[in-house]
Amino acid sequence: MATPRNQPTALSVGAVAPDFTLRTTPDQALSLSDFRGKPVVLVFYPADWSPVCGDELALFNELLEEFQNYGAQLIGISVDNTWCHVAYAHDRKLRFPLLSDFEPKGAVARQYGAHEDRDGVCARALFVIDANGRIAWSHRSPIGINPGADGALAALSRLGGAQQEVQP
Repeated sequence: MATPRNQPTALSVGAVAPDFTLRTTPDQALSLSDFRGKPVVLVFYPADWSPVCGDELALFNELLEEFQNYGAQLIGISVDNTWCHVAYAHDRKLRFPLLSDFEPKGAVARQYGAHEDRDGVCARALFVIDANGRIAWSHRSPIGINPGADGALAALSRLGGAQQEVQP
């Protein structure tokens, strides 16, 4: 499927992942650079409380231990505000941070080529960032399609080889 005219494409493999600092709660923030030295999986999604996003984030939450076995930090990002994220994460029992790309709205998503300008929301896009802060894998899905987690898990496998063994 072709990318619609004037629609940015996701950052390419090998590109430096733009650093950012976004709020996870009204009084707490996270920066991408906080996780330097370990892989990060960024999950850009359109909106809390939407059906496809709910399915996508539930899947990532269910597979969180697999991501952690690769030493990876999973992070969700949308343009919803922090109060919405707090309520949504609590309701859905999410165990990974949701960051608010609220003000200026969509600024980080635009840096990653993961913003739907027409609708004013994040695109449905996934990025695996290596320990050195470079894009190791990226995928942008149509907004109504859950991309699943297989691509991100395969990218993590290529980065680190076998999953880390848990030591007793």
